[in-house]
Amino acid sequence: MPAGEFIKRQGWERPATIGFLGATKHAAWSDFIAPFEHGLRDLGWIAGHNLEIDYRWADDGRGDRYETMAKGFVERGVDVIVTAGTAAVAAAKKATKSIPIVFASAGDPVRTGLVRSLAHPGGNVTGLSNGQTDLAGKRLDLLREAIPGLRTLAIIGNRASHNVRLEMDALQKQARKRKIATVTRDMRRETEIAPAIKGLKGKADALYVCTDPFVTHHRIGINTLAVGAGLPTMHAFRHHIEGGGFMSYGPDFRDLFGGSADIVHRILRGASPADIPVKLEKKCELVINLHTAKALGLKVPKRISRRAVAIR
Repeated sequence: MPAGEFIKRQGWERPATIGFLGATKHAAWSDFIAPFEHGLRDLGWIAGHNLEIDYRWADDGRGDRYETMAKGFVERGVDVIVTAGTAAVAAAKKATKSIPIVFASAGDPVRTGLVRSLAHPGGNVTGLSNGQTDLAGKRLDLLREAIPGLRTLAIIGNRASHNVRLEMDALQKQARKRKIATVTRDMRRETEIAPAIKGLKGKADALYVCTDPFVTHHRIGINTLAVGAGLPTMHAFRHHIEGGGFMSYGPDFRDLFGGSADIVHRILRGASPADIPVKLEKKCELVINLHTAKALGLKVPKRISRRAVAIR
């Protein structure tokens, strides 16, 4: 049944409303909004006709802003809240137990308490998992292939994020198995970024950057500092490599946001988020920034470059 006909049969006198809680700036997520809106259009949801999307942006990924925006959506009475990132989803979940919440991406939704299980989410939350924690070992192996002399790995991230703590712990465990030493740095405020990275110069062979909205917001600055410190970076997602990082391995956020449109569609047509399994995105891509590699004086081995998407 076309979405417009469904709305008529349900007796709705207004368009469906989506509260879109953006964890950073619009500019940082503009490439992801397009496939989300396109996916909705393909399913019959047309902005300005039978759909209204209320976009609100946290700018720098501050958790207190998530809560304020989520409460605003609840007060407005939106039909669905869409967001991405563990902290943003948790804030929306805290604000409402009844309005459906769809996350376009979350790193470990079960262990961070967003859902009961992937197969049976329960409650009012569901979405797509990017498998961020589970891929830590794979990323480490790819980094070793690209940098055969890797002996010490620096790890940075915002440990205020539950998901980042899980990823760091998983990565350190994987590093111990491979007899790689690790050095960790916590950074929760912008003023802590430069000292954390500059202080790693000469102390590690590469830098693993644990992703959250705070890191995404500052990704260009982080990557610039890493090059200055002579540290090749490993990231989870392509948009960090487009922002000057060296290498990433993970799903494409454009696919994740596009996939979230289908879940929103199902909910607007009457499905309960409790009964919609969380989709684990298994399609991953290896991306390398050749310009950054050149700036670092790295020659990427052919066995890696042949498998990678090259950013030039």
